[in-house]
Amino acid sequence: MKIRIFFLNMIICFLMIGNVSAQAPVEIAGFALGKNIADYRERVQMETMLPIRYAKFLKEVETQYIPGYKSGLITYGDCAVPGRILRIKLKYDDSSRRFYNDLLERYKNRFGKPDRWRGDPFHVLVAWKWSFTDKEGNRISMILQHNIEDTNRKIGNAVKLSMLNYEEEEILCFDKKESEIRVNDAKQDQKAGADQNWDLLIPR
Repeated sequence: MKIRIFFLNMIICFLMIGNVSAQAPVEIAGFALGKNIADYRERVQMETMLPIRYAKFLKEVETQYIPGYKSGLITYGDCAVPGRILRIKLKYDDSSRRFYNDLLERYKNRFGKPDRWRGDPFHVLVAWKWSFTDKEGNRISMILQHNIEDTNRKIGNAVKLSMLNYEEEEILCFDKKESEIRVNDAKQDQKAGADQNWDLLIPR
């Protein structure tokens, strides 16, 4: 429940700051948000697929080798639209701060200045976030980060693209199914209690 509340709060915050942009990014390294993971079976390692902890409505799979990148994770839905790609997370091969600075300038040239600082006050984690709304109304988040000290986060340089409204659809779908399961379980419990032969369970 906490992870779903977090996602919904994040989406609400996005609605307050997102700008409509014809240049909203949806693709990187040949992977595109909104496409189906089945379209990329030759480019991912399906044997690495795992459901995300505390977010059963999402699954994650590692990419095959991509030139210029050290690793990659593709996140896709498993409820509203099974297989639809919601996030693309890639770690660049070059982990240096100099490379990050060069990347940041190129990102700014293409997408404009970032909308929000997402790093820490001491700049151990350097992270900038852009927020977009494309012509179809899709809400897209892009984060570019550099980290060489905080072991709780990806070390090196990484980028994350997310389609927030797709994530919201997965959350709502999962919550609906979970509510239906709870109702059915309650009915089964009532029936089991009514049919129970208590004489067999209590000493005499």
